[in-house]
Amino acid sequence: MNNEKLQVAVVGVGSFGRNHARVYKELASEGAVLAAIVDTDISRARAVAAEFGGQAFGSVSDMLACFPAVKAVSVAVPTVTHLPTARELMERGVDVLIEKPLAVSVAEADTLISLARQHGRVAQVGHLERFNPAVRATWALLTRPMFFEVHRLSVFSPRSLDVDVVLDLMVHDLDIVLKMANSPVRELRAVGLPVLTGKVDIASVRVEFESGCVANFTASRISTERVRKLRFFQPAQYVSLDYSRRDVFSLSVRPTEGGMPEIAPYKPEVSTEEPLRAELSSFLKAVRQRKTPEVTLEDGRAALALAIEIQQQMAEHHARARLDEVAVAMPCVKG
Repeated sequence: MNNEKLQVAVVGVGSFGRNHARVYKELASEGAVLAAIVDTDISRARAVAAEFGGQAFGSVSDMLACFPAVKAVSVAVPTVTHLPTARELMERGVDVLIEKPLAVSVAEADTLISLARQHGRVAQVGHLERFNPAVRATWALLTRPMFFEVHRLSVFSPRSLDVDVVLDLMVHDLDIVLKMANSPVRELRAVGLPVLTGKVDIASVRVEFESGCVANFTASRISTERVRKLRFFQPAQYVSLDYSRRDVFSLSVRPTEGGMPEIAPYKPEVSTEEPLRAELSSFLKAVRQRKTPEVTLEDGRAALALAIEIQQQMAEHHARARLDEVAVAMPCVKG
């Protein structure tokens, strides 16, 4: 069943969407047929179509008029157009994978969830790190995580300046920690600063869950190095996960007969599969089998809701600290 032919398309072929097109082409062995590339910049759509296959279109309506058999689409347009784009596709009977963040507001996320239910569509959110081999190898180690320390730092790039660093970078880790902690948020504190752009470029967040678990997050898109690390502590165990190296390491305390505990290191086996390939393969499997996807719109909504609450806390801190009064007058890149 997984090798059954399935016509797919990509809507929005910037840096993210182009990679979706590349992987769909590679998934031909699993029955994916890249039928169409859609972008409002038709020249860009044509360039990506020439590279990876499919026919180029300037709109979803034009694409569906020509290819009504397309049943699965990656939505990689700017976040502000996720809702209208996904709405049009789902109303036309197309299943969707919507890139993160799911939407610009919780209300829009709720609308997407309602549309998927109303039209019986498979709808997945593109939280790519869920498919990172290191993350997948970590699930089996979870018992009762009580403290997380998370760092996601990037060198500045003009990509994704339509959102701040929380929705650009930190949202990945919010999703992972929400899933691992598996507990409602009790309290959070957050600070963030715009440095090179008109939006927050560096943020520090502390979240406490009802379970008593605490998580510290640091995200920056103005670092001099690239860091993607998550570490957590749970009873008798420490686990370190490196997203970039796709590596997991743990230290566990084990009792011995002599009474002196033993420290046991462990490195679980980690696959070499590209996360995006795993994500799209999982999406297509859910489409074929009409099953709930691995990362649901509800998951995307939860991460988005926490991200928006963090943004609100940062805005309150900004006002309390009167940062507008002491800001250095210098040009910045507008997001």
